[in-house]
Amino acid sequence: MVAEDGVVAEDGLFEATPEESAIVEEPDVVSVAERALSSVPPGAPLAVRMRPLTLGEVVGQQHLLGPGAPLRRMVEGSGAASVLLYGPPGTGKTTLASLISGATGRRFEALSALSAGVKEVRGVIELARRRLLNGEQTVLFIDEVHRFSKTQQDALLAAVENRIVLLVGATTENPSFSVVSALLSRSLVLQLQSLTAADVQELLERAVADERGFGGAIAIDDDAMEHLVRLAAGDARRALTALEAAAGAALDTAGDSSGPVVLDLATVEASVDKAAVRYDRAGDQHYDVISAFIKSIRGSDVDAALHYLARMLTAGEDPRFIARRLVVHASEDIGMADPMALQTATAAAQAVQLIGMPEARLALAQATIHLATAPKSGAVIAALGAAMADVAAGKSGLVPPHLRDGHYKGAEQLGNAVGYKYPHDTRDGVLRQQYPPDDLVGVDYYQPTAHGNEREIADRVSKLRRIVRG
Repeated sequence: MVAEDGVVAEDGLFEATPEESAIVEEPDVVSVAERALSSVPPGAPLAVRMRPLTLGEVVGQQHLLGPGAPLRRMVEGSGAASVLLYGPPGTGKTTLASLISGATGRRFEALSALSAGVKEVRGVIELARRRLLNGEQTVLFIDEVHRFSKTQQDALLAAVENRIVLLVGATTENPSFSVVSALLSRSLVLQLQSLTAADVQELLERAVADERGFGGAIAIDDDAMEHLVRLAAGDARRALTALEAAAGAALDTAGDSSGPVVLDLATVEASVDKAAVRYDRAGDQHYDVISAFIKSIRGSDVDAALHYLARMLTAGEDPRFIARRLVVHASEDIGMADPMALQTATAAAQAVQLIGMPEARLALAQATIHLATAPKSGAVIAALGAAMADVAAGKSGLVPPHLRDGHYKGAEQLGNAVGYKYPHDTRDGVLRQQYPPDDLVGVDYYQPTAHGNEREIADRVSKLRRIVRG
């Protein structure tokens, strides 16, 4: 949609500090905000009605909106550079673009890369060129700019370089890989971040109280608020859409009420068709669920393990925490019964780091299934525990002379490395030789089980001990 002097009704909804509000609440800004507000139809979605009209309503992105930051200077009208706003949905890309135009009375044109072609781009540039002759600058906002072809992006270059238009491109993909280098070099790339839980809650509370929203007609209880914040996952639009659905259901059920209608958890769950997960990342549920997850894997119940994994992922548990537990479990409860388990778990942990969520959840699920269905053995942790217990008890005798380092002058005179037998000189690569200190000769720390790969290892370990110990 192209708006001559209005604000495009999309994207994130924020707020800043009172000091920031004072900086931008100037007459021309307020008039733009008033015109934008008057242009919003009464039946517009809540996310449209609650869009920020001034920088003072912006929440989050303070790394870009702090004093002297490039984006703040542009919104306040003291900067004139084309920008590429890169970040997840619902973080304010379109809103900030409209504020850039509205703060100084620039004309605002919006195109979507999903529907606009080279013809539309050139049409806007020609319109901007004519306006520039009358002293009016045009902000050209292109949503999903990464979807523009190379030809479409090239059509913008001259207009951007000569500042016929001030380009504001919005993208959810890294522009380094999706925007042509020539356009990239002519623009500032600014990365927006997902809103924090506190940011989302502030937006919801404002929507409840503000006349543009529900004007105090509803109140949200704590459990419902927590669920709405969790559902949003840092996306302002998603949060307000869920609130609108739930509040509508609550108001319809209440009918005529003398006071605010309380929006509870049950209403939110029914309205958005997603149950709240009882999970506190800093409390008992965090430890109880991860404990049940590991014990289910240890007990070879793959279905229970997947259930607890799903609970953690749905509740927003840190996937790196889950990956670390899988890596530990691979050695602690599987070990040499399936040596590939550790490799699978480590690969899942690397996938979490490389690709992030939500895609990395598949790697976590694969590792969970592998570990839960693998043969189990506690021999690794038992062997290490026994060896460390002996060390702690003082059983740390002298290293046998023939095993000591002989790579220095005078070592032979001390008897170090004298008499060492090189295993590779024998046909089988194994020979009789003392390796442990004298007081630990004959001690067996590793006790292979008869499970999985350890069934074969047990026979081999027994043969190796007979040869080595003679």
